[in-house]
Amino acid sequence: MPVAGTKLRKAYVNLNHPFVILRFEDGHEIRIAQGKVKTFDAYTGEVIRVVAVFDATAKERDLLESVRAEELPDAEPHESR
Repeated sequence: MPVAGTKLRKAYVNLNHPFVILRFEDGHEIRIAQGKVKTFDAYTGEVIRVVAVFDATAKERDLLESVRAEELPDAEPHESR
């Protein structure tokens, strides 16, 4: 069984899309509205898929990018979830 990487505290800012969904390897998702910042825990080496949602009623989603957790900016200590 693989060993989990180091736990990281990261942040994501959604400036360009009505909603963005961060999809994590373990299956959980975080929704981020436009103009908002979310902070979260991730692990070194974990791949996070960033998906844009333009119409919440439609099933269609656009994959913006796949990033490793360590490539995202670190969360500021005072930012909340």
